[in-house]
Amino acid sequence: MALYLLYESASGYALFLAHGLDEIGQNTEAVRNSVSDLNRFGKVVQLAAFHPFESALDALNQCNAISEGLMTDELRSFLELNLPKVKEGKKIKFRLGVVDTKVGSHIHEVTKIPCESGDFIHELLRGVRLHFDKFLKDLKTGDLEKAQLGLGHSYSRAKVKFNVNRVDNMVIQAIFLLDTLDKDVNSFSMRVREWYSWHFPELVKIVSDNYLYAKVAKYIEDKSKLSDESIPGLTDVVGDEDKAKEIVDAAKASMGQDLSPIDLINVHQFAQRVMNLSEYRRKLYDYLVSKMNDIAPNLASLIGEVVGARLISHAGSLTNLAKCPASTLQILGAEKALFRALKTRGNTPKYGLIFHSSFIGRASAKNKGRMARFLANKCSIASRIDCFADKATTVFGEKLRQQVEERLDFYDKGVAPRKNIDVMKDAIESAESKDTEMETEEVHMEASGKKNKKKKSKGAAAENGEPAADDNPTAVANGEALEDSKSEKKKKKKEKRRMDQELELQDGPNAEQDGTAKKKKKKSKDENGEDLQSAGDGKKKKKKSRNENAE
Repeated sequence: MALYLLYESASGYALFLAHGLDEIGQNTEAVRNSVSDLNRFGKVVQLAAFHPFESALDALNQCNAISEGLMTDELRSFLELNLPKVKEGKKIKFRLGVVDTKVGSHIHEVTKIPCESGDFIHELLRGVRLHFDKFLKDLKTGDLEKAQLGLGHSYSRAKVKFNVNRVDNMVIQAIFLLDTLDKDVNSFSMRVREWYSWHFPELVKIVSDNYLYAKVAKYIEDKSKLSDESIPGLTDVVGDEDKAKEIVDAAKASMGQDLSPIDLINVHQFAQRVMNLSEYRRKLYDYLVSKMNDIAPNLASLIGEVVGARLISHAGSLTNLAKCPASTLQILGAEKALFRALKTRGNTPKYGLIFHSSFIGRASAKNKGRMARFLANKCSIASRIDCFADKATTVFGEKLRQQVEERLDFYDKGVAPRKNIDVMKDAIESAESKDTEMETEEVHMEASGKKNKKKKSKGAAAENGEPAADDNPTAVANGEALEDSKSEKKKKKKEKRRMDQELELQDGPNAEQDGTAKKKKKKSKDENGEDLQSAGDGKKKKKKSRNENAE
């Protein structure tokens, strides 16, 4: 049975024919030793076909497909052209050796070509990779290395660019930096306390907070300068007038030694550095909270931002955390204790990083293990929702948190919790209602934005003295003609009114007499109209009587 070898190089696909081999009689170590010799290897393995890539972009696409275990159309056509045809119902007299089993299974599903992968095939393909430039005669020296370098750079760049979990890296770096900052701030604060206690030892008992101690030490500097006048300033720093008075009284009867101005300057500068580190730590915490609300809102609302970030950083990414089962997530961070227990056959740990959650602290000693198992289950659900959901929402995390609270009440008071199906149904309904509300708000915002734009355009046109233009030009022309005719009519009416007013002013009493005469004329006209109506009624009555007599 003939054996073909598929080799994916940086310059193209290559197909090799290995003949004269008996896999049953071959030893892997013997093949490994004979592969390095080109004379022996060249007699067994020969180049059958080669398909170069069209461009660097084509090479990158082929490389991405192979790394994902997929067969492209180019690879399929290359194999179908250069391999013997597979006929249904007949025995296949060849096989194809590949490196990746996923690629081999996909090739077999699509083309029915039998594929193999194992140590023997890997050693043969290692020899092909070692002597590949010798098999291609038209290849110049250095071309293959350039192709490999360019494809490697583009492949790595594309993987970094299109990495779905690249946002998780920010959370991982932030939580690592936050932990190191906590250690550094604590050690530096202890150093400030120890250094300044040589000058003012009583201050340590009065001010217990590290950040506040550095702030007070920076404000006081020399204790001999403290007096009753400095109490308002100390009150602003400490936030308590009684504590400020206590500091002033302790400074007056202090047992500490005096420091030189240079030493006080160094203490002042170091206290300022500690304060700056503490303020940066607060800003970093706010940044971590905002990032966690963007990346894993449900996990953050369930277990907290810091614990959720620690779980993501320990797993490596949010996708890795979502892939972990609840039992693994429960002991995540306690690997040493787990392997020690397995080695010594002792009790395995009940919790790892999730021990820092407030739920386990609130549970009783006998229920801590149960609570850790239940919380790990809910955390795995929340991480999967955050990883694979299309829209980010905190509804599921809030509902899962309510379930954990109900479980705590069940362990303490015996109150029966709700079923998981009912809770998830409520969560889905509330999420859908929120989505509809968001869509309606967006529609309203778009409509208001369009109205504002129209108003602005009209206002700009009025300022420029030009009519506002609409989308339809014919409608605009007709509207302009109507507006012009209306304005002309209004102008004519105004002119008539002015003329009438001027005539009235000129005529005076004569105008009143004319008005009475006009009224009389109107009355006479009305009377004549009534007479005509009565005459018409009489004629109608006569016609009716004639018609009745005729009948």
